[in-house]
Amino acid sequence: MASQGESKWVYSFGAGATEGRAEMKNLLGGKGANLAEMANLGLPVPPGFTITTELCTYFYANGRSYPPELTAQVKAAIERLETAMDASFGDPVNPLLVSVRSGARASMPGMMDTVLNLGLNDATAAGLAKRSGDGRFAYDSYRRFIQMYSNVVLDVEHHHFEDILDNHKRDKSYNLDTDLSAEDWQAVIEDYKKAVERELGRPFPQDVQEQLWGAIGAVFGSWMNARAITYRKLHDIPADWGTAVNVQCMVFGNMGNDCATGVAFTRNPSTGENAFYGEYLVNAQGEDVVAGIRTPQHLTIAGKLANKSDLPAMEEVMPEVFNQLNEVRLKLEGHYRDMQDIEFTVQQNKLFMLQTRNGKRTAPAALKIAVDLANEGVIDQNEAVRRIDPASLDQLLHPTLDPKADRKIIAKGLPASPGAASGKVVFTADEAEQMAGKGESVILCRIETSPEDIHGMHAARGILTSRGGMTSHAAVVARGMGRACVSGAGDLRIDYKTKQMSVRGVAVKEGDILTIDGSTGEVMLGEVPTIQPELSGDFATLMGWADKIRRMKVRANAETPLDARTARKFGAEGIGLSRTEHMFFDPERILAVREMILAEDETGRRKALAKLEPFQKKDFVDLFTIMAGLPVTIRLLDPPLHEFLPNTEEDMAEVAAATGTDPLRVRHRTIQLHEANPMLGHRGCRLGISYPEIYEMQARAIFAAAAEVAKTTGEAVIPEVMIPLIITRKEFDILKAVIDRAAEQVKAETGVTVEYLTGTMIEIPRAALKAGEIAESAEFFSYGTNDLTQTTLGLSRDDAGSFLPEYQRQGILEQDPFQSLDVTGVGELVEIATERGRKVRPDIKLGICGEHGGDPASISFCEKIGLTYVSCSPYRVPIARLAAAQAALNSDTVKRD
Repeated sequence: MASQGESKWVYSFGAGATEGRAEMKNLLGGKGANLAEMANLGLPVPPGFTITTELCTYFYANGRSYPPELTAQVKAAIERLETAMDASFGDPVNPLLVSVRSGARASMPGMMDTVLNLGLNDATAAGLAKRSGDGRFAYDSYRRFIQMYSNVVLDVEHHHFEDILDNHKRDKSYNLDTDLSAEDWQAVIEDYKKAVERELGRPFPQDVQEQLWGAIGAVFGSWMNARAITYRKLHDIPADWGTAVNVQCMVFGNMGNDCATGVAFTRNPSTGENAFYGEYLVNAQGEDVVAGIRTPQHLTIAGKLANKSDLPAMEEVMPEVFNQLNEVRLKLEGHYRDMQDIEFTVQQNKLFMLQTRNGKRTAPAALKIAVDLANEGVIDQNEAVRRIDPASLDQLLHPTLDPKADRKIIAKGLPASPGAASGKVVFTADEAEQMAGKGESVILCRIETSPEDIHGMHAARGILTSRGGMTSHAAVVARGMGRACVSGAGDLRIDYKTKQMSVRGVAVKEGDILTIDGSTGEVMLGEVPTIQPELSGDFATLMGWADKIRRMKVRANAETPLDARTARKFGAEGIGLSRTEHMFFDPERILAVREMILAEDETGRRKALAKLEPFQKKDFVDLFTIMAGLPVTIRLLDPPLHEFLPNTEEDMAEVAAATGTDPLRVRHRTIQLHEANPMLGHRGCRLGISYPEIYEMQARAIFAAAAEVAKTTGEAVIPEVMIPLIITRKEFDILKAVIDRAAEQVKAETGVTVEYLTGTMIEIPRAALKAGEIAESAEFFSYGTNDLTQTTLGLSRDDAGSFLPEYQRQGILEQDPFQSLDVTGVGELVEIATERGRKVRPDIKLGICGEHGGDPASISFCEKIGLTYVSCSPYRVPIARLAAAQAALNSDTVKRD
């Protein structure tokens, strides 16, 4: 206990003295809070204590040192465990052994370091052997401790121990670790200790207090190891959260055949099916299951049959313990109201619970679980919508293998993470990252993955392992990342030295193409065609619930019929940005564009523009027809004209010949249009001011298309014409007059009055500040946050990638401002423009159409300031729909039916 005036750094759990609970996750970390909660629920939790996350913060703020009162608090907690277990830490006759594990508030599977069997030394191992009557178990536990402690705390590489063990097994012709006797393990231990002394120049520590404090320091130290930093970056986990340390009495799954260890999920984490799902190993310790060192067995008979396993299920060999575990499963899921990932150990037919946490799951499983729990009445629809990470929907919006396609299956493993992926074979995480950085699709092939492979797993399209089960490191991490993964393809022989693998006479070398199907476990030679997903079932149900909740509309950025149809399929409620310049690059019309640019005068430009107008009109007819009365925002020509002209002498000669122009004229015009900084040059509305005939042609095409579609369909089409890059109201008024004249011309020609809105894109800081003036004329604003970020921060999105990672590493910028809106800078300008625009024109339409329109954090900001809609790329529309619903829930602006 902490005395009065001291900070409390240590919280106990189990053995009738639990000081924590689930709600204390920020202080105790997820593992510590849930161990305390399970103890409070009366579940069989070995007693222990948690050193808080605040201690981790202190540790790094004070040069990796501890507060003076920590030693006494840990000593008191250890004494409590000694009393509870009737054993003494370091006692050679009756030793207390503990595990030391990390536990951050956010789940980081495999990223942090663990030490088991701490408290063993030469004397206590002999005492444990005598007391248990099982020397093999005692020395197996000791060799595990030496290996783990040496790697985690003393930084001695794994391979030293693996080589020693392999040599011993080869000398005795053993196949399995379980074949080794107590004497064998004692010989292995002697060699382990010699290896440690050889590597470090000092013996393996025999003092149990030194062991304990070494392990505690290593866990806090592991918070800043490379793989943990990478994981936090990928999952947006702040570094200042810190990790807790959990010290817990050991229970042993490796004392014989009435012992086991396992990992289970209360529902299937790949499919979401309400079925107990998991794996266990007889006579093993927990790390054996998740490390993929041995092939685990299934918990249930159904799981065994589904995976065609010959190994007996726990339900068959330990029926009583299995039934207890199933009761715990139901109790935990009912208590937490969510699918749980649990770890357990069976010691001499007695069940112990070592962990529970909300289980990581695939996107399809997350949807099914959320919808099922809502339909079961466990949670409501709002909670179901909150439960789904919008970014995870990306996993559902990509192709799967075409079932009709030919495939050459060369191996089969476990379907560890669904989805299909093709790519070039690589055998190291570094190679995966390098090749992916060059734009290559890669499949990372490993005997088994370890946390050090995290960067390569993220870079790869898919992951294939020859060892490991459905709860191995590769499986859990791949599911969390949305990567396709096939694990435990045992027929594969992977040789890292020769950079190739073989299976049944087929050799696959680095660089060869493989396809994996993480839904079936199949591994195929070559590339297999894919098909698009069907967005129905649970996906459609949850989207329907989200649509009832959200306030903001969701539109798409689209200018082609394919983009527009895709957007509609994904539920877009209109087009928020149609970039007309993309239409100009079509081979059928680029020549007319170039003629217009090369023309000597307005007459020549109008002649070329007349050739373009029918193309533009057809573009808009297609979009208006697909959108069937939904709003369509069309941005008039934005990029500088030089982008449409050729760059090479050869291309210039070709354009000159095609347009009947002197090649020197083409070259001269190209040089004339060159700008030192075209992003801030003669583009956007500045083109319209210089060459109003361009915007006039585009406006005529828009209104003529709207009139035609209205006549054809009988439905009114209300286009929204957007003028880009405005900095003054005067610019807007001049160009609005051009647009209004074009509308009158089309009305005179067609007899159809087209209703339309004229607005602008706010993408320059001055326009944001002068939004009140501009809103006197403009009927809508669309925030072009890509350029607004560039002009506000003075960053080029094409070049900033070279130094932005360093800015993020040093905490100058938390995130890439081109991926997630800089709400305190750029966001403040958007907020100012919104307030000033609304003050002048209360009914002004306000949207966002930069890439931020599909980013959940940015969407939350848009909800907060009350924008009308967000617009994003077609494939991000479902993400934006869900994020908009969650933003409404969080800001209490839920739509009411």
